[in-house]
Amino acid sequence: MNVKGIYGYRRMLININRKLGKNFNHKRIYRLMKIAGIQSVIRRKKTRSKRSNPLHMAENLLNREFTAEKPNEKWVTDVTEFKYGTSRKAYLSAILDLYDGSIISYVLGHSNNNKLVFKTLDQATNQIDSDHPLIHSDRGFQYTSHGFKRRIDKAGMTHSMSRVGKCIDNGPMESFWGALKCEEYYLHKYETFEELSKSIDEYIYFYNYERYQERLNGLSPVEYRAKAA
Repeated sequence: MNVKGIYGYRRMLININRKLGKNFNHKRIYRLMKIAGIQSVIRRKKTRSKRSNPLHMAENLLNREFTAEKPNEKWVTDVTEFKYGTSRKAYLSAILDLYDGSIISYVLGHSNNNKLVFKTLDQATNQIDSDHPLIHSDRGFQYTSHGFKRRIDKAGMTHSMSRVGKCIDNGPMESFWGALKCEEYYLHKYETFEELSKSIDEYIYFYNYERYQERLNGLSPVEYRAKAA
């Protein structure tokens, strides 16, 4: 995937050092990018409204402890909205593993409903065997529903929920939405659902396999996860 100007100097440093086998420092890369007029795109802030008709509630067990010692120990999940064509809307549901920040399942749909969230959870739980992750969500109607509770109970998982009006309680998921929208979605216009879907597929592949991260010792999420295996 072409990075299309999305890299700041820190991620540019990791990529240049990996590709050239060098050990440049960040000050040199920052200076060269400044001379060349290269800078990363800036993430836009977003506002959200949430519907909620709570049936099953849970405490904030995650409690902003956004690190994990192994894969499939702590997951976070959420749904976000996209627009395409003439004011058409699409909704992306995803689950992120806090161990390496990888997106382990995602579903793009035309409606923000229970089916979208249930399918995302089913995709994720089908990948695990003996693990029983804690899964953290907001208090949206999908996550407080009977169907969602039945699924996490069947998988032997523990549910954690953000406090009311505290988006920071699900910070890593919010951060991923910001990266996706800033580094891909806001840079293009999408006329069809298929164009949007293809773009999201390509970005999530890039994010998992090619977006090297300083906190992962310069590895991509998939590379870091492979070391744990």
